[in-house]
Amino acid sequence: MAVRIGYASGAYDLFHIGHLNLLKHARSQCDYLIAGVASTEMTQRLKGTTPVIPLAERLEIVRSVRYVDAVVVDTHVNKADTWQEVGFNIFFKGDDWKGTEKGERLEQDMARIGVEVVYFPYTVSTSSTVLRRALTLLDGGRAPDTALKA
Repeated sequence: MAVRIGYASGAYDLFHIGHLNLLKHARSQCDYLIAGVASTEMTQRLKGTTPVIPLAERLEIVRSVRYVDAVVVDTHVNKADTWQEVGFNIFFKGDDWKGTEKGERLEQDMARIGVEVVYFPYTVSTSSTVLRRALTLLDGGRAPDTALKA
């Protein structure tokens, strides 16, 4: 029986229950779970925002989650490039990607290299975007990436 190596990538900024749910569900579906924490540059490029929590701290937070066996810095937009560096046979993502253009592209890229894509329910009650908005409101309208460094 082949070892099921899972990969769950994300910015993991403002770590919350949605992140924990993803990692917990992912670990239940594989033998070994690698969490990819998006670099600051990649987060800026993909989401247009700077993470509130510095990369070193995000890595330590995710590394400390009991469901995670290993943590890597994720610097690739194309997860096939990440696969070449890390090696996994299951890719985990929130179902907010399912049926979207980027989700379909991910599925095609992973299918070409024999990696299964598994979606888990997105936690709609809490997200980093909602938390970021709340921080902005609490700080009088300044963006959290500038407000917290002041």
